[in-house]
Amino acid sequence: MAHEGDKEARDRLVMDNVGLIWSIVRRFQGRGYEMEDLFQIGSIGLIKAIDKFDMSYDVKFSTYAVPMITGEIKRFLRDDGMIKVSRSIKEMGAKVKQARESLSYCLGREPTIEEIAKDVGASREEVAASIEAGAEVESLYKTINKNDESSIYLIDKIEEESQAQEHLLNQMVLKELLTTLGDKERELIVRRYFENQTQTQIAQALNISQVQVSRMEKKILKQLRERM
Repeated sequence: MAHEGDKEARDRLVMDNVGLIWSIVRRFQGRGYEMEDLFQIGSIGLIKAIDKFDMSYDVKFSTYAVPMITGEIKRFLRDDGMIKVSRSIKEMGAKVKQARESLSYCLGREPTIEEIAKDVGASREEVAASIEAGAEVESLYKTINKNDESSIYLIDKIEEESQAQEHLLNQMVLKELLTTLGDKERELIVRRYFENQTQTQIAQALNISQVQVSRMEKKILKQLRERM
């Protein structure tokens, strides 16, 4: 309803998530700013999360909103220098990093946020926040490819934020769905959508006809949409 322009529904979503904003704002205490000011900045992040959240994602809204709110506050604070992360967040970040490496080795793939949360005994929101807080802060005007004649600034390489967020969530959902496919089906999707191969190339690799590839692809996509 909020996405359709219902202001009352949008306001209701904001009010229902006030506690989430405050829980994140408290992590930035002692930075020389009024808590109310940081709350207002966090509210902007929440509104952006509401407007950009896609109901088709297999992700809780709060999990999506946490990095959006945190990122908005970080951008506000970044003008005054590097952000200091609380000890509890750092400790959680260390646990998450260790669990991520351990699960990746055991599972043979990148673990989901839910799997990491279960391993460290924390909520998905806490895990998402620790990953976001642990990200290295770089200057947008840091020079990259210094030894190259075509050296450019980091800002020139950054994706537009909404596209980056959407791409990340698409990848999370797709990786989760790929685990439900058989080996041959998974290979077809990986070749088609990750390696950008044509149906003809896939047919040769799988030793089947192009028509079979086309039928399999349509069938798999239908299954994935239903599971999503």
